[in-house]
Amino acid sequence: MPSCASRAPVPGEDTQEKTVEGRGSSSRLPAWVHVRRDHGCLHEMKALLRGCGLSTVCEEARCPNASLCFANKTATFLILGDVCTRACRFCGVAKGVPAPVDPTEPARVARAARMLGLEHVVITSVTRDDLEDKGARAFARTIRAIKDSIPACTVEVLTPDFGGLRDPLSLVLSERPDVFGHNVETVGRLQEKVRPGADLGRSLGLLEAARELAPHTVVKSGFMVGLGERADEIEDLLRSLAGAGCDIVTIGQYLRPSMRQVEVRRYWEPEAFETWAGLAKSLGIGYCVAGPLVRSSFRARETLDDIRTARGSGDRSPTKEKVWRRSG
Repeated sequence: MPSCASRAPVPGEDTQEKTVEGRGSSSRLPAWVHVRRDHGCLHEMKALLRGCGLSTVCEEARCPNASLCFANKTATFLILGDVCTRACRFCGVAKGVPAPVDPTEPARVARAARMLGLEHVVITSVTRDDLEDKGARAFARTIRAIKDSIPACTVEVLTPDFGGLRDPLSLVLSERPDVFGHNVETVGRLQEKVRPGADLGRSLGLLEAARELAPHTVVKSGFMVGLGERADEIEDLLRSLAGAGCDIVTIGQYLRPSMRQVEVRRYWEPEAFETWAGLAKSLGIGYCVAGPLVRSSFRARETLDDIRTARGSGDRSPTKEKVWRRSG
C-alpha cells in the first residue's frame, strides 16, 4: 500500500464531500447498504431480553445487523441503563440524566447469556460521566458474573473512554476480559463536531494503556466512515490505531439512525473498504473487519477465534483482512 504522500486513489474517491440523504429516505440508499430484517426473529429475541429486564445496543443504536445477530442468538448487552450522559451526534441512544446503577444488572445479564446458550458475550454501555468510577465497577461485576455462571464463555467489553482515567480501566482489565474494545468512532478533525465530550488522543491513550496493562488481552477499536472524512484522514487514523497496539479494527459505513442525527455525507463504495483492510494488514493490525454494514460486534466471536488460533500457532499477529458484503 503506498504511503499517504504517494497513495493510490481509493476507488470512487471524489475530492468533494457528498451530501446524501440518511435513512429517512431508503430509496436513496445505495444497493450495498440495504438491510433485510427478520421481524419474527427480532420479536422472539426482544421478548426473551425483556423478560430479563435488559436492553441491547443492537436495538438502542438501531444496528443494521440486529436481525442477523439475533437469528444466531447473539447480542451485545447494554449495561448501566439506556440513557447516555453525552450527546454524540451520530448516535441513536437517548441522551439525558441516567437512572441510578442497578446492582442486580450483572446477574441478569449472566442469566440471559446462559438462557441463550451463548459462548461469547459482548458487553457495552452508555457513557456515565456522572459516576465517580465512570461505570467501571459495573463492567467488572458483569464480566465476573458471566464467567462465574458460564466458565467456558469468552467475554468482550466495549467501553467508553472513562474520562481518560487509568484506575477505571485497570479495574475492568483486572477481571480479564478476553477482548477489550473502545471505539475512536471517526477521524481526528471530526471528533468535536460529531463526538462532543470525547477526544481522539484520549481514546488512543486508553487503547495504548490497555495494551500495556493487559498484554495478553485482545485490544480492539473501530470507526465509521461517511461523516465527511477524507481518504487520507482514514489512512492516518489506521496508522494511529496500529501505533496504539490494536489487534482488531472494524470499519463500517455510518447510517443515520433518524433525522435527529447528523446527516450522511457520503456512502463509500465497497471497494474502498477492501483498500482500507489491505492498508490495515500492511500496518500490522492483526485483523481488520471492514464493510458497509460492519459494526463493532459484527462477527465478534469468529474474529476472536481466528486471533487465538493464530496466537496458538505462534503467530502473534494473523494479519487477516475481512471484507463483509451482504449477499444478494
